[in-house]
Amino acid sequence: MSEIRVNTLGNESNTGGPVLSGITTFSGQQYFIPPTGTTAQRPSGCPPGSIRFNTDSAHLEYWNGLVWLEFEASSVELGDHNASAGESRAGTGVRGVITTGYNGSARSDAIEYLTISTLGNGVDFGNLTVARSGNKGGSSRTRAIFMGGMNPSNDDVNTIDFVTIASTGNATDFNSDLLHTQRDGVSCSNQTRALFAGGQGNNNDVINAINIATTGITANDFGDLLSGLAGMAGCSNSVRGIFAGGTNPISNVIQYVTISTLGDGQDFGDLLSTQEAISGASNPIRGVLAGGSTPAPSNSNVIQFISITTTGNAQDFGDLTAARQSTMATASPTRAIFAGGATPSGTNVIDYVEIMTMGNAVDFGDTNVVGWTGDGVSNGHGGL
Repeated sequence: MSEIRVNTLGNESNTGGPVLSGITTFSGQQYFIPPTGTTAQRPSGCPPGSIRFNTDSAHLEYWNGLVWLEFEASSVELGDHNASAGESRAGTGVRGVITTGYNGSARSDAIEYLTISTLGNGVDFGNLTVARSGNKGGSSRTRAIFMGGMNPSNDDVNTIDFVTIASTGNATDFNSDLLHTQRDGVSCSNQTRALFAGGQGNNNDVINAINIATTGITANDFGDLLSGLAGMAGCSNSVRGIFAGGTNPISNVIQYVTISTLGDGQDFGDLLSTQEAISGASNPIRGVLAGGSTPAPSNSNVIQFISITTTGNAQDFGDLTAARQSTMATASPTRAIFAGGATPSGTNVIDYVEIMTMGNAVDFGDTNVVGWTGDGVSNGHGGL
């Protein structure tokens, strides 16, 4: 076994150091400082396994041969070793669960899942209690709920369904309802509470609060949006929920609430332009907002981002693989997924981006069912 013992590594101008290969042991009583720099200073063409410290995100990251990815000391990506064999949380990565909404001629009851840390097509999960479009979701690490929507008879509903994310099977009635029948609202959640706000229909400035773990209790009145809107993008971290854009009329406003309290929406900043039918996903730091209509029928391919813990206007992130609206969005701590959507005809394309980088989306796979105006949740989103 080779062994090298040094106090420091550097060159004459102290701008770098030699390349050392084949080292099997590197130890010391103090610390080791890897190369550092901002996200914009990331090098390209590195050998896989290259390591650096990102001063923007304050995380170590490594090059896997395609993209820079963050190290995590603790993550749902690592799985729950107490989980049963075959469960998606048993070390196979974060699971995203989506409902597929509407295909242009019929409403869907289909639920699909995918493992966000991999690439591939959607897999059949089960069915909602009633086919519907315009429903919105929230989730904890174990349970997903899907709220509201429009049924095949074109009636808005206040129904809430739930599923256990790590399993498969048909949804169960939550035995609780939204305060009003609503579709095309917006949702976000943390580990304990889901919020459903706005939508098409009466009382579309109302924010509903639902305890994810408790069935049989009707939603509570949380507060009101700044104005009644539908077609907003929603995302969150464990503290703050974000609602962005929307229509009635078409808006560029971003607003926020503190999920664990009650209260009205507050001004956060503005989107890059007025957007409706936009979709959002997040990790605990950054929200990523994609697609939409500006206004209908002009679909957008723009991806923009915000820092959830601050306030301020959205910034440009990159582009989707195709302009579309009403995608089903979900996320892991590192990756955001945008599935399906209207182009204006339906598509089954799934795109993904690495949340803490900037750049254009990359193809992930395809959904089984073509649709839009459904929603996506996961057991590892920004709200946990």
